[in-house]
Amino acid sequence: MKQSDSRSGVSSSAGKYEAGDGDTREDVKVDPDERNDGQQESGSPEINIKEKTRSKSSKERHNHKEKSESTRDSNQEGHRCESEAAVKMKMKKKRVKDDKSPEKHSDKNQPSERKRKKSSSEHQKNKQIKKDGDQKKKEDGDDKWKWWEEGKSSDTQKWSSLEHKGPYFPPEYEPLPDNICFYYDGQPVKLNPATEEIATFYAKMLDHEYTGKEVFQNNFFSDWKEEMTEEEQKLIKTLSKCDFSQIHKYFVEKSEERKNMTKEEKQVLKEEASRLMEEYGYCLLDRHREKIGNFKLEPPGLFRGRGEHPKMGKLKKRIQPEDVTINCSQDSEIPEPPAGHRWKRVQHDNTVTWLASWLENIHGRPKYIMLNPSSKLKGEKDWQKYETARRLKMKVDSIRKQYRRDWKSREMKSRQRGVAIYFIDKLALRAGNEKDEESADTVGCCSLRVEHITLHRRLDGQEHVVEFDFLGKDSIRYYNKVPVEKQVFKNLKLFIKHKDPEDDLFDRITTVKLNKTLNESMSGLTAKVFRTFNASTTLQDQLNKLTTEDMTVEEKILSYNRANRAVAILCNHQRAAPKTFEKSMQLLQEKIQKKKEQIEEARKELKEAKKAHRDAPSDKSKKLLEKKEKAVQRLSEQLKKLQLQETDREENKVIALGTSKLNYLDPRISVAWCKKHQVPIEKIYNKTQRDKFAWAIDMTDENFQF
Repeated sequence: MKQSDSRSGVSSSAGKYEAGDGDTREDVKVDPDERNDGQQESGSPEINIKEKTRSKSSKERHNHKEKSESTRDSNQEGHRCESEAAVKMKMKKKRVKDDKSPEKHSDKNQPSERKRKKSSSEHQKNKQIKKDGDQKKKEDGDDKWKWWEEGKSSDTQKWSSLEHKGPYFPPEYEPLPDNICFYYDGQPVKLNPATEEIATFYAKMLDHEYTGKEVFQNNFFSDWKEEMTEEEQKLIKTLSKCDFSQIHKYFVEKSEERKNMTKEEKQVLKEEASRLMEEYGYCLLDRHREKIGNFKLEPPGLFRGRGEHPKMGKLKKRIQPEDVTINCSQDSEIPEPPAGHRWKRVQHDNTVTWLASWLENIHGRPKYIMLNPSSKLKGEKDWQKYETARRLKMKVDSIRKQYRRDWKSREMKSRQRGVAIYFIDKLALRAGNEKDEESADTVGCCSLRVEHITLHRRLDGQEHVVEFDFLGKDSIRYYNKVPVEKQVFKNLKLFIKHKDPEDDLFDRITTVKLNKTLNESMSGLTAKVFRTFNASTTLQDQLNKLTTEDMTVEEKILSYNRANRAVAILCNHQRAAPKTFEKSMQLLQEKIQKKKEQIEEARKELKEAKKAHRDAPSDKSKKLLEKKEKAVQRLSEQLKKLQLQETDREENKVIALGTSKLNYLDPRISVAWCKKHQVPIEKIYNKTQRDKFAWAIDMTDENFQF
């Protein structure tokens, strides 16, 4: 493995995610698995039989000579095994030699030689057809490992054998051209490569809102100064005198060049990316080829974080092989580190699912290279997660009775725990974890403060209303007004009594203790299981309620998205409206208007056709009339589809449907719904999602209910 195989522009891709993602936030996973939260060959059978006969005949004629040559080669090379390619090459050379030898070939032998050549050509053609068929089967997933048919793996041992190439390291920094300068206090300054690289991180972000924030600027300048030479530290004293504009312009131009690349240039990059994927993007897990989720290490850069993160602007340092621990099986080939480097450590731990690990420097936490969501290890974990949520159905009534009893307990701790579990159950709140002062100010249920709730004895015609307003995961604002039961309202008044706004609302409980109590109620139960249970239950109920058999496929999909939206609202999966939303809606509305005009024109033509047929009936006028009626019907159906799209887009403008679909909704609900209502699964899950939920698609019939 090389640290820099190419400078073609293929770099490590930062993870893409929607606001409020559940299990995944970046391509690089922060939490390990211990966290809570066949085409037939072408041609007729007769032709194939003849081709095989000719091939066999050819082989028999050469058998003795090949055997003798093979024996000589074996003696000369010490019985070394020859590859198939080498054997073919020798056969080809021998045929050429025979062709040139007059004493071995007379005129009467020429047809036999042509037949032999024809047989070999046809044999190669058949092999290529079979190879193409196998490739098609592979692409279609016919040879996919159906691990779910083999039974559940051990809870402790995750794999028997694991072999991989290790991570792909991003290319080393390439210095700026000599004519591109950094200026300090109006004067050009030549920076050393390490300092210059960090300067480019800031320069690339000059037009971003982050670089206008004081916290970002201070953190960047502080970390940048630490990487400077003594001479540079003495010269560069303040960020306000730094001029990155020329560097920024250079990278903007480079970006435009990439956008305007020719088709051939883009193909080169695509082929390079495919090569890297083939080399580093797969591993062998228990002798099966499995896809790796994030084989490219993230390149160095500036940390952004979500919301007003106190560490925004800090330097994310380059990961070196000496920082990386490799995990593979003992009998496998250990990945080669880049030339001149070595791994931090190599271990053989089959109780974990990660392939490589290192500590990131911003928070000092471990990060991992894991398998793709479509892999066995991830799929088994998903399956188990949803089965645990389904088991909660049998226990939820007794759990609800218990937390209701806790509302009137003499112990303040029990009362707080009862109200917290009620919020987690009713509102699908996250449990919330204790955070240090260097983390963003986001909270969950157990970490709510007094300032995050407002109690209303009566509001908008409802009694005992609690108004929530706080930043949840990923700094997404949670704002909700919820009527609660009278006893819960009384307890909340008791909890906030004599407390300051910044004091904890639930000061007698923690997330750990809460999850321990839940686990005592049901093995494996956590606050996240409650969230999964409520999300999946909501989807199932909404689909049953909103879907009818007389709907068109488009109407059914709209119903599905509305059911999914109800879950997203429950789980507070919000997003900012896409930047292109207004433009795309305008284009859609223009299409709708154009379609209406086409319908109006078609109806006029239909009216004329009706009049013509009435005045002078004939087979020709009748056919024309039927044609015009079908045209109006077709255009009306097209208009309806466009109007459904408009409604769907508008309703989903600020709702992130993908998060709950991937992380909180049992996929078997969606698969069963598709099969029951004849909706193509491709309309609900894209290719990546179908790979992730292959186990659910294969095992689920239309009668499944969560």
